[in-house]
Amino acid sequence: MPAVLLIDDDAALLDVLALACEDAGFQVVTAPDGRAGLQAIRDRRPDLVISDVNMPNVDGFALCRVVREEHASLPLILLTSRDNEIDEALGLDLGADDYVTKPFSTRVLISRVQSLLRRRDAMRAALPEVQVRRIGALSLDAERLAIHYDETPVRVTVSEYRLIEALTRRPGVVCSRAALLEDVRGDDSVVADRIIDTYVRSIRRKLEAVAVGFDRIETVIGAGYRWRDD
Repeated sequence: MPAVLLIDDDAALLDVLALACEDAGFQVVTAPDGRAGLQAIRDRRPDLVISDVNMPNVDGFALCRVVREEHASLPLILLTSRDNEIDEALGLDLGADDYVTKPFSTRVLISRVQSLLRRRDAMRAALPEVQVRRIGALSLDAERLAIHYDETPVRVTVSEYRLIEALTRRPGVVCSRAALLEDVRGDDSVVADRIIDTYVRSIRRKLEAVAVGFDRIETVIGAGYRWRDD
């Protein structure tokens, strides 16, 4: 039974989310703020985290940053009452896998949780004969949801890993944003396909940090992106 950690300083909302997650078949752990949430992640090792953004002590963005430093592939969904594209881009740049604006339907949230866990499990089950796939200087470890570039580990989220996997599946072939969004998210939630630009920007920044001049991900204006073939 997957364990979901819920972090929110709104006790009433926390109770509602806990009940919805339990009804969906998840084991639930709760925390009243970001500081307690970080401790729960370290102590309880949940399969997925849902965290509010606006919280005392440690807010959701700061929590996201710490989680990505300590648990690169842990699926993370941020909740916020601020319907703002800048906030969304910031959350995703910090490593959130999804972003849900309040008020929201618990059915939609549970669908997002199930989708993230399915994507994680599907990637772990991919390529059972060859756990590590290599393309040039890049290696992808499907079991650990980890990548290396020039033998250097690069911390990526579940969504970022899935995007890199999609781009490198057919090097040289242009992938539209819509097609990449389907590969990355794999659900029917309504999300602007420009969110792919945020994921690509984050991946480029991480790879440039370990390989100066990294240029394998090409932007094809008006079409999408491709992994540059040798």
